[in-house]
Amino acid sequence: MKNRIHELRKERRVTQSELADAVEVTRQTIISLENGKYNASLILAHKIAQYFGMTIEDIFIFDKEEENIC
Repeated sequence: MKNRIHELRKERRVTQSELADAVEVTRQTIISLENGKYNASLILAHKIAQYFGMTIEDIFIFDKEEENIC
């Protein structure tokens, strides 16, 4: 699943560590999310969305074809 975390972090000048601390995960988790190697749980997606003042759908891009769901 694609996401806009890196883009939003850079726009708001937030480090990976600052975001990780705010949403109670490790910096490695943020790195993995940004690189598309890890999909956030619903709870984590919600925390990230709240942090940025956005909806989950504004941050996480769900592609049915990419996820093999038809």
